[in-house]
Amino acid sequence: VQLQASGGGLAQAGESLRLTCVSPRIILSTFTNHYWGWYRQAPGKQRELVAQITDGGRINAADSVKGRFTISKDNARKRVFLQMNSLKAEDTAVYYCHAQGRDTGVESWGQGTLVTVSS
Repeated sequence: VQLQASGGGLAQAGESLRLTCVSPRIILSTFTNHYWGWYRQAPGKQRELVAQITDGGRINAADSVKGRFTISKDNARKRVFLQMNSLKAEDTAVYYCHAQGRDTGVESWGQGTLVTVSS
């Protein structure tokens, strides 16, 4: 599964950004039988899970973003979103779109989009 992430950029603390992940050639049945998520990697740190949404819509999010970030997906448009509100400087990282087959467990990664938050 090929993934493309977009929407990163520069924001001031307290502002919002919205990330979008698309898979240009994915068919609907493949999209809906995957778990979709966003990970991030800050400079000098390990990649960490930000939020994940299952095929059934169950959401798992990191404590550090709960109440501020929202993951969602649009099955019809085959897109996954990460709405990031109340951004903090510590949210600065490269954000990666991630997909994992529900039945196969096979993982796919997007190329990453940089989010920089200035305080």
